[in-house]
Amino acid sequence: MNHDARASKLPLAGLRVLELGQLIAGPFCARVLADFGASVLKVEAPDGGDPLRNWRVLKDGNSIWWESQSRNKRSIAIDLRQSEGQALVRELVRDCDVLIENFRPGQLEQWGLSYERLSEDHPGLIMLRISGYGQTGPYKDRPGFGVIGEAMGGLRYLSGEPGQIPVRVGVSIGDSLAALHGVIGIMMALREREVRGGKGQVIDVALYESVFNMMESLIPEFSVTGLVREPSGSALPGIAPTNAYRCNNGLVLIAGNGDGIFKRLMTAIGREDLAHDRALQDNAGRVAQVTRLDEAIASWTAERSVESVLAQLHDASVPAGRIYNAQDIAKDPHYQARDMLIPSTAREAYALTQPGIVPKLSETPGLLRHPAPRLGEHTRQALAEAGLSEERIAELVALGTIRQS
Repeated sequence: MNHDARASKLPLAGLRVLELGQLIAGPFCARVLADFGASVLKVEAPDGGDPLRNWRVLKDGNSIWWESQSRNKRSIAIDLRQSEGQALVRELVRDCDVLIENFRPGQLEQWGLSYERLSEDHPGLIMLRISGYGQTGPYKDRPGFGVIGEAMGGLRYLSGEPGQIPVRVGVSIGDSLAALHGVIGIMMALREREVRGGKGQVIDVALYESVFNMMESLIPEFSVTGLVREPSGSALPGIAPTNAYRCNNGLVLIAGNGDGIFKRLMTAIGREDLAHDRALQDNAGRVAQVTRLDEAIASWTAERSVESVLAQLHDASVPAGRIYNAQDIAKDPHYQARDMLIPSTAREAYALTQPGIVPKLSETPGLLRHPAPRLGEHTRQALAEAGLSEERIAELVALGTIRQS
């Protein structure tokens, strides 16, 4: 099947999305939809566009991050501060299934783009709203980036070593978790619209709630026992043994916390005495002696290389792995075999490797259809598709309401 035929068969082909977001949470959500065939029209400010265009490492004037975050999208440059720009968005929304935004609550209302107003002309519209604290509650008007959501959601407190200042994950995990919750919400709202009469709805995603949703038994345990879970470094409290262990040339992660796995691990490291110790036959017993177990494993790994440790543990069917950096990922044959490293070319004609598309669908997998757009690259095309005449488009360009690349 050729490229165009594959694109027409993608699971979200025909879904029309208008993206008003910027930076990470809203745009990442839209990227996931675009990877699976949705037609995403990204609205950017004419004076510079999405700030992500200038974040982190630049190449030929554009952020390399931008190239993956905005792949498979089109760009239209509209000044939302102008009434003419707001009117344009209202026209564009009429032809869309989904509107994605991640401004502070109340901003769309100030622009005359509230859900109530937009849904008057388009009752089937689904609006995803991503914000720091949600659209309601006493904190709703506070500015909130992903890092603040990670802190309020409980994740930051647990990260790092006991007694030290908590550390952040080296990526914007709070924003990305919110984006993925947004994707889930959109899929559920589309299904609801399909089976129950065609009416749309608002999806309210808060950054802190998206992080909090990942916190497993944190609150249930506190509610029953009063336990406040504390940071534990590379270990996982209450589950043993699982930790990072130092070899003579690096670190390995070993997860020997299943009952059968534990026995295989202890046998592999020459500790049959621990493998058959009755007190260690279940997780509760191992947690009670976790220091003893970590010391036994660490003394074994310390005398061996990472490669030797991994070979022996893989042979014993014990989950273990090295800690990858970017170079490790780029060279790994498993990443390559599963199409997780996609060769591509940016608009500026330089080669780059894109992250692969997940999840993997057997019949209609996602597809890299086209590279990230230049600012306003599709302005004229998108407005013509919305029914604006060439004369009207020229007037808006003269007013500075829109920009064409």
